[in-house]
Amino acid sequence: MSGLTDLDLMLKTLEARLLDGEFVVLVVGEGDVAALSPIAVIRELEGWTVVVRREDADARGLSYAFVGRWITLQVHSALEAVGLTAAFSTALGNAGISCNVFAGYYHDHILVPSPDAHRAVAVLRNLSQGAAPRE
Repeated sequence: MSGLTDLDLMLKTLEARLLDGEFVVLVVGEGDVAALSPIAVIRELEGWTVVVRREDADARGLSYAFVGRWITLQVHSALEAVGLTAAFSTALGNAGISCNVFAGYYHDHILVPSPDAHRAVAVLRNLSQGAAPRE
């Protein structure tokens, strides 16, 4: 099934789903990736960036600098879609909320600072409700 490419339709049907718990971002060596059971993994030249649940990092005594909440955008946007990331990141930026974006095949996922999570969901809900009506 292919995803949506029409920005107005993506925004109009966008739903922000806040996952339970907190997540942290770590940089680890290749040998540590599988042992951590990460939620997301990105290989960079400097190491493996992983996103894990905070309680898993704490249980292993790992240090981290960022604690966030995970928001999944419940709209199946195509990987070649244009404008969705700009629209939601601009809306969050205008509200003073930082976001770290991960694009999956079916959905975009956002990590926002934990204290801003509920406000971020409200901003995204307002963005969706303010989308131009389809003709």
